[in-house]
Amino acid sequence: MKFKWFLLHDKYFHLVACKLLQPKHLPETQVWFTPTPYGLFCVFLSLNLIRAEICHCLCVAGQNVGEERIVGGYAPVPHSIKYIVSIQTLERKHFCGGFLINKHWVVTAAHCNIGKIQIKMSGTEQEILPHILVPHPSYNKITNNCDIMLIKLRAPFYLNSYVSITLLPRQGAPIAEGRLCRVSGWGYTNPSGGPIPSTLRTVMLPIVSTEKCNSSESFSGNITENMLCAGYSLGGKDACQGDSGGPLVCDGRVYGVVSWGKGCADAQFPGVYTAVSKFRRWIDNTIFSYYSRCNKN
Repeated sequence: MKFKWFLLHDKYFHLVACKLLQPKHLPETQVWFTPTPYGLFCVFLSLNLIRAEICHCLCVAGQNVGEERIVGGYAPVPHSIKYIVSIQTLERKHFCGGFLINKHWVVTAAHCNIGKIQIKMSGTEQEILPHILVPHPSYNKITNNCDIMLIKLRAPFYLNSYVSITLLPRQGAPIAEGRLCRVSGWGYTNPSGGPIPSTLRTVMLPIVSTEKCNSSESFSGNITENMLCAGYSLGGKDACQGDSGGPLVCDGRVYGVVSWGKGCADAQFPGVYTAVSKFRRWIDNTIFSYYSRCNKN
């Protein structure tokens, strides 16, 4: 299967920023594209750009991660979510999400299998490819435990009014049951599937206690200490196929990475997220160790 990296305009999700595809709604867009062993990497810059990001995806046999979207949500205020990554295939098909934690590093779910990236900068334009992919060493694709991955970029993003980073919680920081958090993405808006909407969407969800999420009426003990749950007992609102790897933001910090669930927005089955606070030390140590190696060289 072939893939492309895309930088997307939130309002025109289906319009890819490659000259090859000639986006009609962005006539003043600056466009670059670079062939790579993994597909075609596309970049654009426009005065109307909501977000500049990197997108790529690989399919994994045997995993139900096909097109992991927000059910029961709404379109956020333009320019308000500036750190989210959208991942698409060559056929313009959205696949996974992610988020920028500093100019050099992106976080996503390990099951999204994001490939290599390259970055080029010329003036205010940005073109980026990945340098290093770091899935958590304990990631288990059967149990979904430790479903988190870091991506080191070859060059930094230029941060501006449309592109920014997000904050993470400290190691072990708890998040209270009932706390409302926001999850965003480009996944399905209907549990039964259907077309992928053209705009980024978001929804507010309450944190569900691990005890309740692990009960016999819900996930029956499948929630590990490295996961957290968010959703309503009656269902109706949830992340869905296409949202995997995206951020669950509570009190201005990303506490969760969209990971897995049973269906979408089903009653008694909230969405399951990788608990970022369980991996903050791993994230910091991974980034620090990389720069330490660079300095030694």
